[in-house]
Amino acid sequence: MTERLSWSGGVLVEGPRACGKTELARQVAVSSVFLDADQQARDMMAVDPRLILEGETPRLIDEWQVEPRIWNHVRRAIDERVGRGHFILTGSAVPPDDVTRHTGAGRISRLRLRPMSLFELGRSTGGVSLRDVVHGGTVRSPNVELSADRLAGLVCAGGWPEHHRSPEEKALSACRDYLENICRSDLRRVDGVRRDPDRIRRFLRSLARNIATCASLATIRRDVAGPDGAMTNRTARDYLTNLERLMVVEDQPPWSPRLRSRSRLRRGPKRHFVDPSLAVAALRATPGHLLRDFEWFGFLFESMVVRDLRVYAQAMDADVFHYRDETNLEVDAIVDAGPDRWAAFEIKLGTGRIDDAARSLLKFADRIDTERCGEPAALGVIVGTGYGYTRKDGVAVIPIGALGP
Repeated sequence: MTERLSWSGGVLVEGPRACGKTELARQVAVSSVFLDADQQARDMMAVDPRLILEGETPRLIDEWQVEPRIWNHVRRAIDERVGRGHFILTGSAVPPDDVTRHTGAGRISRLRLRPMSLFELGRSTGGVSLRDVVHGGTVRSPNVELSADRLAGLVCAGGWPEHHRSPEEKALSACRDYLENICRSDLRRVDGVRRDPDRIRRFLRSLARNIATCASLATIRRDVAGPDGAMTNRTARDYLTNLERLMVVEDQPPWSPRLRSRSRLRRGPKRHFVDPSLAVAALRATPGHLLRDFEWFGFLFESMVVRDLRVYAQAMDADVFHYRDETNLEVDAIVDAGPDRWAAFEIKLGTGRIDDAARSLLKFADRIDTERCGEPAALGVIVGTGYGYTRKDGVAVIPIGALGP
């Protein structure tokens, strides 16, 4: 953040509630105002909004979306003042009209904050750097042992800073409370529309059951249907849009490379919560449930890995996609940092499926038109435990407990 403030008039830190935005900003800010908690500051918006901006800089304006009008005043103040690094804004929801998309260019830098990765939680050695992998570096790591029990606990607790040292029961309860607040108040806070909390719960449960899959909106609608009748396509889209505005769900878009073959690409996104712990909470599951349902556990593990890849990829200005074509050939994650700087990964909870995953990756690589996309910097299988190494066929094996930025 300090680097961004050195070249930008302000920084907008966005992310889901409780991911650590305010704490991060307070480490850098010299003065602050908390719009969600300070009624006097909100009242001042009707009198003289510019008074809210007065204070030593960088000045933190926390939960700015509570009073979206403050955005234009911040923008004007940046234009009028000399120098850089005047404001830090934090927000856990995107206003429906999202003025930031249109009037902040060149003035305010955007920083997306997500729940913490395993490396940030101290659960990964970071011995295998994603940056190095995408630049063709060698994969090499000693044995990293993460048992199924331990992985299940990490999935259920999630990357929330407050859960870092909490007992398991407390972390599970906190995630359930998080979703209950979304059902009862947070979703309405985004667009002002009153909704049935039970219907929202059913929608969240459907997303949880379909996590890390390309489930269509029609599939989710059928899943949500209850005593109150079927959910319309428009209603389902509204739910999904508002959950995205709360930054609670973050779908994984499809990659669109040029292919050598005549296979056609499928365009559906993969469904993810911003942290897999929310999927666990939506179904009121526990680590014990995951250990009895390894298929769902595998999807949750994949979602956790995608969360971490997004954190690491953002630090190197890359994006995370998935690949699927009409022959049902899939690749779980593509990290794309530009031509000749992309890597493809299959994600497998157990080490027994490494051979199958490697064959799938090699088949995928043969379909890509590398004259247009460039050669992949790496093909890799990310697994739950074990050694980090490169196989004779060139496919790397990377334990999640060794992956880092």
